[in-house]
Amino acid sequence: MTTPTLLLREPDDFHLHVRDGAALAAVLPFSAARFARALIMPNLIPPVCTTAQALAYRSRILSALPADTRFTPLMSLYLTDHTPAHEVDRALASGCVLGFKLYPAGATTHAEAGVTTISCIYPVLERMQEMGLTLQVHGELTDPAIDVFDREARFIDAVLAPLSERFARLRIVLEHITTRAAVDFVLGARAGVAATITPQHLLLNRNALFTGGIRPHHYCLPVLKSEANRQALCAAVRTGSPRLFLGTDSAPHARSAKESGCGCAGIFSAHAALELYAEAFESIGALEQLEGFAAEHGADFYGLPRNSGRVRLVKEPWSVPSAYPFGEEELVPLRAGERIGWRVERDE
Repeated sequence: MTTPTLLLREPDDFHLHVRDGAALAAVLPFSAARFARALIMPNLIPPVCTTAQALAYRSRILSALPADTRFTPLMSLYLTDHTPAHEVDRALASGCVLGFKLYPAGATTHAEAGVTTISCIYPVLERMQEMGLTLQVHGELTDPAIDVFDREARFIDAVLAPLSERFARLRIVLEHITTRAAVDFVLGARAGVAATITPQHLLLNRNALFTGGIRPHHYCLPVLKSEANRQALCAAVRTGSPRLFLGTDSAPHARSAKESGCGCAGIFSAHAALELYAEAFESIGALEQLEGFAAEHGADFYGLPRNSGRVRLVKEPWSVPSAYPFGEEELVPLRAGERIGWRVERDE
């Protein structure tokens, strides 16, 4: 019997955390084995706020790559209340910075230096609009009075919809969307608005946080939502909309940082990212839409050439290790100790 296979254009990951130092060296090979390019998130400590810092970080990433890979890191800068508008010109001139990341202050891991008042960044957004750089948005309100499951929808109403109207030519990516409200906004928005979707938000609902007890390795931000919201995401990708594309938000943390009294938000999926998307798309009968989502829509939105290489997905189950080395600690991946139904092979 012939093993079922999928031959796809080499994909890109438009939302990836690779950390730095020993952690970077531990996780980067997983993404380099599956993706041609990735947009690297800037929420280090200290954050990557300037083009010079982004170029230095990019150099460290390139130095950490395995010798036999062609992986290209693409960079984003961290917006603060004090980001100067002229930094946009430096970013564009670098040739490798695709945009600026909006973290509302306190919204997620290492977001303490994020934007406190959206009007503080209006001059930067105006310049980004003029120069064609993209705003990447973590879309949640952080007011503690707002229910955690409502933070995305409330952000869209209070911040993102007005911002999209005020800066009508600004290109915006609402990252890691999790709700029907986000789907409806993105698919109904003006031209120049798109979104990324993670594998965990396609595969899991919030019950996964509590199956048999607290599951800290399923905790991420935005948090997993209801089954109705998960189904809304699945229905959206099934349409093949060019506004939706791949962004894993793979976010590694040491086991000790996850399994603690105040565990860190983030799910590590880079070890099997493309395979997990294949499972998700297969489960909804939409494997024919995977190539566009993974390898075409994002590149087209960012004005990048589509990759010419190929990746082969083979329908062949394999077992995920219970943990991977992570510097001097260990890292628990998504689906640790379980099996995944697809395996990646590269076609040169």
